[in-house]
Amino acid sequence: MPAVAARLPGDRLHLQHGPIDLVIGADGPGREAAFAAAARRFAPLLDELVAELPLLRSPAGGVRPVGPVAIRMADAVQTHCRRHFVTPMAAVAGAVADEVLASMVASGGLMRAYVNDGGDIAIHLAPGQAYRSGVAGLDATALGAVTIRAGDGIGGIATSGRGGRSQSFGIADSVTVLAATAAAADAAATLVANSVDLPGHPAVSRTPARLLQPDSDLGDRPVTVSVGPLSSDETAAALERGLAEARAMQAAGLIAGAALFLRGATRVLAPVPKTEALCHA
Repeated sequence: MPAVAARLPGDRLHLQHGPIDLVIGADGPGREAAFAAAARRFAPLLDELVAELPLLRSPAGGVRPVGPVAIRMADAVQTHCRRHFVTPMAAVAGAVADEVLASMVASGGLMRAYVNDGGDIAIHLAPGQAYRSGVAGLDATALGAVTIRAGDGIGGIATSGRGGRSQSFGIADSVTVLAATAAAADAAATLVANSVDLPGHPAVSRTPARLLQPDSDLGDRPVTVSVGPLSSDETAAALERGLAEARAMQAAGLIAGAALFLRGATRVLAPVPKTEALCHA
């Protein structure tokens, strides 16, 4: 079926094709031109990705893809592949959002714009502009707020964790990451969520990814399917493992900040220098 476009309340644009579902907002005199540019760029995206799907489901660091979205995906995970198993699919939602946003910005006349791909969001802010959004868990539970201002160096927000659209090696309820691009945030959120873990804990049930999803890019690697009771100390230990990974990414300049959530407990890694970007509810 072809891609479809529709207007939503609040004069937002909805684009959908197969598993890709975007909600887009824009402010400025170039809004209508930007919406048209987004629709044009979106139409062939799924076919472009499908053409390289076997490569994109392979571990990062191998043959380089050729499509623009696929290249964004590969670039986002390349910096992590020496320390983690990761495939370009870890950044697919963020890379799609970045690509569509880039087409909108190129059309000109925008003060502020965003492309939300299932909770992974690419953001454009002209000088003096700001973007504020709630931080929600993968079950839509409100967890806090994000405020990003032009000049913060943050162009993407992404959330990952157990129970989301993708499988996870970890036990985090959710992890939200801020980064320079949505693709970078998407990849990092996946890996930080994987790191929120208690390896070998008897309350954590896992099964090979392929048994849950035959075409999973994770193959036979065990992914989390359920988490039983945890003590407060165990919850804290799992979060600290994830926080250590987030700190390493921040120190390497790969992310701006992160918020990690598990069983009602939270760890926040504030951007440096500290801004209003991450605020716990």
